[in-house]
Amino acid sequence: MTKTYYDPADLKKFGDISNWNETLGTKFFDYYATVFKEGALTAREKSLIALAVAHTEQCPYCIDAYTKDGLQRGITKAEMMEAVHVGAAIKSGATLVTSVQMMNKVNKLEM
Repeated sequence: MTKTYYDPADLKKFGDISNWNETLGTKFFDYYATVFKEGALTAREKSLIALAVAHTEQCPYCIDAYTKDGLQRGITKAEMMEAVHVGAAIKSGATLVTSVQMMNKVNKLEM
């Protein structure tokens, strides 16, 4: 098996991020827990959003975590893939819309 930088076992060490700065780690985990509580969005909807963002951020740990979480919440494979495509469309659209800045700069420099 080829060794990679990504080690799935490291996901279990996520809680260790507080070890070197307990104050900030605690604040982060408090915030994280609050964000994922039921609110205007269901936990299922939040899991689907997290899965899409995990893909746009290309975080293998988040992809693993929210794929598993989504399955546990009854999210179907089709729903997961559609969410990933939504994320991809937004990411590519955001990339392309910023080309307007480039076009504006070229037009200004050509004057």
